Amino acid sequence: MLKVWILRGIRKGVLTTVFPKAPPTIAEIPERSVPPTVAETSDWLTGASICPTKAIRSDSKMVDLERCIYCRCCAEAGFTFDQAAESRTKSLQAKLNVKSQLDEFTKRQGTIRRSLHVLMIDVGSCNACNHEVLNLANPYYDLTRLGIFFTNSPKHADALIVVGALNKAMTDVLKRTYESVPDPKFVISVGACAASGGIFQKTESFVSPIQDVIPVDVVIPGCPPSPIQILEGLLLVNNRMSKEVMTR
Repeated sequence: MLKVWILRGIRKGVLTTVFPKAPPTIAEIPERSVPPTVAETSDWLTGASICPTKAIRSDSKMVDLERCIYCRCCAEAGFTFDQAAESRTKSLQAKLNVKSQLDEFTKRQGTIRRSLHVLMIDVGSCNACNHEVLNLANPYYDLTRLGIFFTNSPKHADALIVVGALNKAMTDVLKRTYESVPDPKFVISVGACAASGGIFQKTESFVSPIQDVIPVDVVIPGCPPSPIQILEGLLLVNNRMSKEVMTR
């Protein structure tokens, strides 16, 4: 049996993604991570009334990706789902939070040297984002080759990944965890639920987007975002991704 696995490995070769040495391929961003695209047939008023998370805004004619859960309900209103690699990668990139001062963010980036240790905290998710974050540890993405590691202790963390719709029971936990991470620290908001509450924003236990409770540096849209998107956010913190194209 061992010989079979050895031969299989020789035939297939290295399967680890080349990203970030090259842009992610279309295969690395799955179809479920495609947000709605505006088309000539798009009916903004109907789309806004159908959208369960109010991601479609008819007044400004925009799609808020931090609210979009990729449910595709808006297809009834003429919105399409473009499979083109360029449009998908541009619309799904991690973004610097508008509240994060670029100069101050860059100054903190300068303190990160060879490695980045990350702690993930779930404040009320469905576990989808958790799985995508943890997928970065598998051999295909191989996060450690980039000098990025998971840690279980906030005292040992450089960055905090937050997933889920913040609920009342986790608000103080989130604050205490953030305060326990030594300065300078970074916070990465992963998924629509962390950024806006997603599908849970109208529930009784939902408190607010996490950026209203603790400072957020990087926002990664998606429901859930793909591992490549999350990796982009980590590389942005680690000063290995262009800030110019990612500032919003």
